[in-house]
Amino acid sequence: MSGGGAPTIAVDAAGAKVVIVASSWHAEVMDGLIAGAERALSDAKVSDVQLVRAPGSFELPIVVQAYANAGVDAVIALGVIIRGGTPHFEYVSAAATDGLNRVALDTGVPIGFGLLTTDDEAQALDRAGLPDSREDKGREAVEAALATWHILRSLPNR
Repeated sequence: MSGGGAPTIAVDAAGAKVVIVASSWHAEVMDGLIAGAERALSDAKVSDVQLVRAPGSFELPIVVQAYANAGVDAVIALGVIIRGGTPHFEYVSAAATDGLNRVALDTGVPIGFGLLTTDDEAQALDRAGLPDSREDKGREAVEAALATWHILRSLPNR
């Protein structure tokens, strides 16, 4: 598990406008990721939150880009890609990851990276922030995005 050594991040983001863009595949995992993200946003005092569903993880970058360009303060990208028996996993994982990174760099809007890439469904469930999960990647994606927003906001001319 990658959760060892994760920092505790707490940011007061009252007044921030945040959009969660969540894939539609793997409903139980996605429900957990979304719930974790919503808990973290509530804890950070973010009240302007919109949830948008993308068809799949491959489509996350274009939907995230549209909202980043629309003037939101941060976008949280949530999805899950589970390895199968074909190279499809590598192509979709790389395209979604590279696309989300490009959106962040091109727009300057923090993108919370909550895209799980796992070998099987059990690993995804263990990271989904469900009651029996060991990790809450939805929460972590929000915390990272809001901490980045806070840093960028403190720069001159921002």
